[in-house]
Amino acid sequence: MASPNKFCSLSAVCLIACAQELLTSDAVFESMLGRQPPGCAGADHHFWRLNVSLNRNDKAVVVAEVSARIASAQTIVLAEYRGIEVGPMTELRAKARSSGVYLRVLKNTLARRAVEGTTFSALASEMTGPLIYAISDDAVAAAKVINDFSKSNDKLVIKAGNYAGNSLNKAEVTSLANIPSKEVLIAQLMGVMQAPVSGFARALAALAAKKETEVA
Repeated sequence: MASPNKFCSLSAVCLIACAQELLTSDAVFESMLGRQPPGCAGADHHFWRLNVSLNRNDKAVVVAEVSARIASAQTIVLAEYRGIEVGPMTELRAKARSSGVYLRVLKNTLARRAVEGTTFSALASEMTGPLIYAISDDAVAAAKVINDFSKSNDKLVIKAGNYAGNSLNKAEVTSLANIPSKEVLIAQLMGVMQAPVSGFARALAALAAKKETEVA
């Protein structure tokens, strides 16, 4: 019969191995499915099966959430982030919310699954490394939020994007970000439309004043 100390040592080894798996794997859910980490061969199989079930459920929830966002999106932007502090990241998230942009750090394997079979599927090849994903129904919003933040924080670097199925490189994402928003374009259009009307109204007022002077 194995001693209690042996089981304690085995549990400690297993926990360390699992922690290493979580810290080093790009795809935590996939890497842990169906096997035990090195150094954990004697772990309780009931414990391991429970982890597999929970991981699968979490994975399905994330993919479903991202897929729902993508279904109505026009633009997705990917950016590499390394060492961004909590304060700036909080500001970025707040700006994204106020701009109607879905912003989230995702496991790349889950993001690839979410874009599979969609107009954004070409982005899958760009999904490597630590990435933050910006998704927006508005054509410009996601690109603008990421681009504006990257101007003041060099720890966020635009990697790629996709607009309505068209792949975008870093320069193209920046160009998209600089297009005026829908609200600005509408305001500019209204200004153009109102200019001739305003000019015509001023001409009528001047003519009326002239007539009044002549009558007097």
